[in-house]
Amino acid sequence: MKAHESPTEPIACTLDADAHRERRAWIAELNRSALRGVRREGARLILTYDLQACGGVREMVHREQKCCAFLRFELHENENAVTLAITAPDRAGDTLDALFDPFLTGRNAGDDCTCAVATR
Repeated sequence: MKAHESPTEPIACTLDADAHRERRAWIAELNRSALRGVRREGARLILTYDLQACGGVREMVHREQKCCAFLRFELHENENAVTLAITAPDRAGDTLDALFDPFLTGRNAGDDCTCAVATR
């Protein structure tokens, strides 16, 4: 377990279904307009956005930290792009694809809360 992980903290989003649907749509719009690259390294998802989207990416991190406190967000800016690294807890195991799905889509793909998946 990493220092930022709590063994008792649930791996579950605290948004209700309507708010989750709205959040996914908002993230999908951000991705459609500014997402330039995606890379996955195990329990870490790295997203690269156009520099002009910095405000939107910061807002996404701010919102997601409130509802998905089990995820760790690292934001880096340079003169060309904004890079967001999202790290899931090691104990997320088989749920990683579902946890990262809302951050990967450029569309509102599904209404189910994919981050509220129980771990084994």
